[in-house]
Amino acid sequence: MDRPEPSLRTIAVVGLGTMGTGIAEVLARAGRDVIGIDISEAQIVQAVAALEASTARAVRRERITDEQRTELLGRFRTFTELGAAADADLVIEVIPESYELKSRLFRELDAVVRPDTILATGTNALSVTRLAAESTRPERVLGLHFFNPAPAMKLVEVVSSVLTAPEAVGAVTALAHDLGKEPVSVGDRPGFVADGLLFGYLNQAASMYEAKYASREDIDAAMRLGCGLPMGPLALLDLIGIDTARTVLDAMYSESHDRLHAPAPILKQLSEAGLTGRKAGRGFYTYAQPGGTEVVRDALTPLDDAPLAEGRSVRSVGVAGSGTMASGIAEVFAKAGYAVVLAARSQEKAETAKSRIAKSLARSVDKGRMTAEARDETLGRITPAGSYDAFAEVDLAVEAVAEDLEIKQQLFAALDKVCKPGAVLATTTSSLPVVACARATSRPQDVIGMHFFNPAPAMKLVEVVRTVLTSDDVHATVREVCTKIRKHPVDCGDRAGFIVNALLFPYLNNAIKMVQEHYATLDDIDAAMKLGGGYPMGPFELLDVVGLDVSLAIERVLHREFRDPGLAPAPLLEHLVAAGCLGRKTGRGFREYARR
Repeated sequence: MDRPEPSLRTIAVVGLGTMGTGIAEVLARAGRDVIGIDISEAQIVQAVAALEASTARAVRRERITDEQRTELLGRFRTFTELGAAADADLVIEVIPESYELKSRLFRELDAVVRPDTILATGTNALSVTRLAAESTRPERVLGLHFFNPAPAMKLVEVVSSVLTAPEAVGAVTALAHDLGKEPVSVGDRPGFVADGLLFGYLNQAASMYEAKYASREDIDAAMRLGCGLPMGPLALLDLIGIDTARTVLDAMYSESHDRLHAPAPILKQLSEAGLTGRKAGRGFYTYAQPGGTEVVRDALTPLDDAPLAEGRSVRSVGVAGSGTMASGIAEVFAKAGYAVVLAARSQEKAETAKSRIAKSLARSVDKGRMTAEARDETLGRITPAGSYDAFAEVDLAVEAVAEDLEIKQQLFAALDKVCKPGAVLATTTSSLPVVACARATSRPQDVIGMHFFNPAPAMKLVEVVRTVLTSDDVHATVREVCTKIRKHPVDCGDRAGFIVNALLFPYLNNAIKMVQEHYATLDDIDAAMKLGGGYPMGPFELLDVVGLDVSLAIERVLHREFRDPGLAPAPLLEHLVAAGCLGRKTGRGFREYARR
């Protein structure tokens, strides 16, 4: 059966910057006739050169033939006059984010194109409805938001206003499918789905850095290693453009009036100083050249050999707890050669925890990641105990018990009595105040946070949390230990959420609000963040894995600490938890799961 002729055959792209050139390439590769329009001759030359270089690489990699390359390049014609769009079935504008510029362009296009031509804006921040209302054909105006780099990124947000005709949405959605993209249909609000969630998170990261809570390197490393993200938030802001981010956030705040969307002052300061990120050669980081990717040292780069206090000697480690996290942490220390005492409330629970480690190590042997001899040596270093009295001689005690402050304080009071003078006492809490655990002892200077991430054997990040009472040598000790167990330590202060959870959970909460407000579906939001943001899991997949009760508890701690109305837990999350829908562990959370 012959394939029907596509309804959008000839497409004009207005604005041949990086994004416009990428969109033109995607269209030409899909067999469309592309009219590239830009007022700058130099920009046109650069766009043609980019397409020639890209297609040449494709030939070398045997993805297309020389003949196909010639045909593809022949489908891309360039012009400096808008009149060239007269025969286009669809016009996609990708010019700078300015209402004035875009409105003027749409008015000019009204006088040029056919009555049935669809006009699409590539904005990710401005109101599609407002642009449509200023056109003589509002029913033919919509948003078509590609992600950078357009040839590689699969997500396309198709944005309808209240004026958009369903036929126009259908035609553009079919085009997106034909381009090999994953279209997500959304309504008109600043940021749409992906950027609506992403930019709030980026803004909070900028605020965190501005407050000198953590270094730019530690913030970025924490989110890459703790959440599996392809880039840290500050590096991503540099890539996007700090001025662009500020524009998007301004538009979001003007609609939401949510303080989380109010651009962090540092974004304004950097923008107005011309330090707009990679394109300027300097933003949060400094680059070898404008437009380059190589980060070079500057005055803010931490010294590799920065002096720390002399740490304490650690040969033996006590791990308190019998759950998954305690077992994982004990495995990590034992693999690194430490003698480990794994203590629980009973000998049976401790033995069960060691059995869990044995199974984990057996899987590593089966996968060829370690030898049977190394497995046996690792297990031999772990001594299960049914009492914390067994911690009498350990140099470092790490608690990994329930996330309940009263329980942790009771445990630290017990450790204070049992552990020898000079032992370092560490809590793995992810949201509770470390200083509250420290004050339960007579030696608060010896207490510190070591927040491992689950699963501990696989996750490389450890948040090292100093209280105002933690001594320098205790901090140095934990940093040294992290290096020996092959983890990446990041320093942060003792406040709710530390780095990762303080940035992650408001993002998850905002995703819940989108569903609660019927703006987008679970599936569309998860797809948008995986395909458009490079997240390994969508927010609702992650919430169901973490547990909705755990997530709610963290949201409440963040809200209580920062008193920001935007951090208040979404009512939908509270309702699901009240109904016992806690995620995968109960068989139902935001989605339903087959019971094992």
